[in-house]
Amino acid sequence: MVEQSENKQADVKEFLQYLVVERHYSEDTQRAYREDLADFTQCLTASGHFSTFEQVDRLDVETYLSDLADRGLARSSVARKMSSLRSFYRYLIRVGKCAVNPFELVETKKSHNHLPSFFYEQEIQELFTTTAGDSPLDQRNDALLEVLYGTGMRVSECANLTLPQIDFDLEVILVHGKGNKDRYVPFGDYAKRALQRYLKDGRVQLMKKAAPSACVFVNQRGTPITPRGIEYILDQLIKRTSLTADIHPHMLRHSFATHMLNHGADLRTVQELLGHASLSTTQIYTHVTSDHLKQDYMKFYPRHN
Repeated sequence: MVEQSENKQADVKEFLQYLVVERHYSEDTQRAYREDLADFTQCLTASGHFSTFEQVDRLDVETYLSDLADRGLARSSVARKMSSLRSFYRYLIRVGKCAVNPFELVETKKSHNHLPSFFYEQEIQELFTTTAGDSPLDQRNDALLEVLYGTGMRVSECANLTLPQIDFDLEVILVHGKGNKDRYVPFGDYAKRALQRYLKDGRVQLMKKAAPSACVFVNQRGTPITPRGIEYILDQLIKRTSLTADIHPHMLRHSFATHMLNHGADLRTVQELLGHASLSTTQIYTHVTSDHLKQDYMKFYPRHN
């Protein structure tokens, strides 16, 4: 029994290490996988059905699904857990520790896709007024906002951004995205000026007492910033405005995509800039660009009046 428990823990540990080393998943994504696997393990252990991952069958899966239903979990949460477990078993099959994926044929009804929250352009302008100072932190925050909004970068991609990834001559950033997929994203004059000012002045001051680092964005101690640190910074900035919305780093990514489409960018371009593997993921933004669609309709449709 002890040996089985140790083997299960080793399987999970090796899978999580695989997510870090080969998939380059963010800390938040790794944490979600870890919690989903722990939840599944605890459920089956409590039911007395769990011995090894290899022996999990359809009945065990149905037991777990029933438990999730009893707990009243949202469809999106159930779907995420099923996705995590499917990925885990695909890994076990890949390394020869399992022959069958018991979650491969499990279907969960998709919940209604909520439209992404975003800032209107005038709200973005107000947000930028909060970083107008000259202090090292003001310079950093200004560059941080410009990069997040100007590139549509994920918060984890921004936190892990290093100096060699920025090409000021070509005005592009090499972004290391999800699943070890790289992409080049251009940036404009506002982001270029903010970055250059921060790197030449604010960052130098923040790094005076810290160990050398290639990370672009650092905290007030000069150490590399974390995704949670970026969330905290944005929370503090939004409090300085008259805006009532709660802010999340992804709102700047959503705003970037929405404003690009509103100003005439095609969906494929936005897909490439965001680093979406599938066009269907990007298509959700078409639902929040109705103003642009209406303007095109009134301009081009011959029988609108």
